[in-house]
Amino acid sequence: MRDRHSTRVTAAALTAIVATLPPVAAQTAAAQTASARTASARTAGATSAEAAPTGTAPASRAPACTPEAWEATAYQAAHRPPGAGTGAAIVEFTNVSARACVVRGHPTVAVAGNGSPERNLPLKVTRQGSAAPVRVAPGGRAWVKLTFVPVRGGADGYCVSGAAPGMFPSLVVGLPGAGKHQVALVEGEIIECDNKVTVTAVSATRPS
Repeated sequence: MRDRHSTRVTAAALTAIVATLPPVAAQTAAAQTASARTASARTAGATSAEAAPTGTAPASRAPACTPEAWEATAYQAAHRPPGAGTGAAIVEFTNVSARACVVRGHPTVAVAGNGSPERNLPLKVTRQGSAAPVRVAPGGRAWVKLTFVPVRGGADGYCVSGAAPGMFPSLVVGLPGAGKHQVALVEGEIIECDNKVTVTAVSATRPS
């Protein structure tokens, strides 16, 4: 604070002196006054920058994502529990809108009977990990991972619980505040046991 105050006093003093000097000396003093004012502005700007908040401010300023912002695709995860069936899938959401938006939370999941979201069967969801706001730019992506109870055995398969495995052509994945989205695996169908699924929170990092 002392440095900025001293600079302002010097600039003011030089301005007063300029009026009493001969032309050549006045030009020199005027240049010194301008330099002092520039230094004062730079000091003030640096102080403001030091005081500016950092962290998640950009995410907090962006609006919440709407259902229309998303286009979804799904594919099997690289890391899946041992067994047959789907095991685990990654659902990828692309922001197809013209502005950045924020989404946060864990998804809901249902399997769609006969591929129809109106005939869906909600799965019992176990949430994994904590949720944080995810800011997604236009064209950017966010992900969730779904891990199902695996099917055991060979081609026919069976569930350890004794239930029959379920087979469904698509999923209905709901994002908190951002709509429900029907999506099919890029390859294959959803084959799972016990109508249960473990889900991660929406993430800006693609899970494996």
